[in-house]
Amino acid sequence: MDPTSVIRRPCVTEKSVMSSEEANKVVFDVNNNANKAQIKEAVQELFGVTVIKVNTMRMPGKRVRMGRHMGVRPPWKKAVVTLKEGDQIEFFESA
Repeated sequence: MDPTSVIRRPCVTEKSVMSSEEANKVVFDVNNNANKAQIKEAVQELFGVTVIKVNTMRMPGKRVRMGRHMGVRPPWKKAVVTLKEGDQIEFFESA
């Protein structure tokens, strides 16, 4: 699998930003079929960092309302990647 097809986008939330600052962890939205080894390889290749551990979890699709109709967002997979001490991934550069 191509590394860009494994990792879809970073999850930038208040909780994930705090964990990246405190525990050197980064959260990504990944392909539903990707396993931990593929995620580890993709992060190391794309960002040039050393990955220690990968935790994955499946997030259920939430019910949403569009007017009088109900719909469901698709389920997705989240990966919490622990980086080696000293390595860092910057999503936003300071000006």
